Amino acid sequence: MRQAEVEKLCLSFAATSLVVQWGDHRVFKVGGKIFAILSPVGQRPQTLSFKTGGDSFHILTQLPDIKQAPYLAKSQWVYLERLDALPSRDLKAYLIRAHALIAAGLSKKRRAELGLLTA
Repeated sequence: MRQAEVEKLCLSFAATSLVVQWGDHRVFKVGGKIFAILSPVGQRPQTLSFKTGGDSFHILTQLPDIKQAPYLAKSQWVYLERLDALPSRDLKAYLIRAHALIAAGLSKKRRAELGLLTA
């Protein structure tokens, strides 16, 4: 998956915003909380960090080119040293899950404000 594809995918998730910060990193948030961080445009190799669940964190950090995310490992974030460290289909699923994990941590009131509550 390419950087533009990752960005397009993340922005397709409900209530997602994009903020450029920390030296031009592309930071994806839901309800003001970060769920993924993409390296600056033009950086080589392109990198990505995202939130995972406990089992996924353990599995992913055993794979080549995927490490515990600096400063965020205690919160079960992973760091892909290259965007192609995972097949596109798998990366898409993990990003969907990252968004869902962070959204689930928002208050019920905030999720309702953002239209994230399901009937």
